[in-house]
Amino acid sequence: MITAIDTNVLIALWDERDTLNLIAQDALDRAYNNGSLIICGVVFAELVAGKDRTLEMVEGFLDDTDIRIDWTIDEIIWRSAAKAFQDYAGRRRKQRQHQPKRLVTDFIVGGHAYQRGYSLLTFDNRIFKAAFPQLKIING
Repeated sequence: MITAIDTNVLIALWDERDTLNLIAQDALDRAYNNGSLIICGVVFAELVAGKDRTLEMVEGFLDDTDIRIDWTIDEIIWRSAAKAFQDYAGRRRKQRQHQPKRLVTDFIVGGHAYQRGYSLLTFDNRIFKAAFPQLKIING
């Protein structure tokens, strides 16, 4: 089984003060023991963009932990993400939601996992369940 990892899981793992740190460690260990781990290029970009992170640090971590990067975002993934983002925006307008807006990157991460047939390890299961109902989500 291949498990795609959402950015928030790795961020929690890297911050020992994060309340989700131990949960992230456990979830990643379980996913690793069940198969391979992967991130899409969008997650890589989000990880590198974090405060006090460097390209070398992120690449070194990924190499050390055998987490692969899938750099290819095919048309089917773009279309899946676009449709999911469109549906989300429509729901948000209809419900007049006041919570923070999601970014299109979330939908690219979900579309990537869904279209590749991967499970997705995330702490944002609600948004992914609504956007990709058939995606297998592993709650962190």
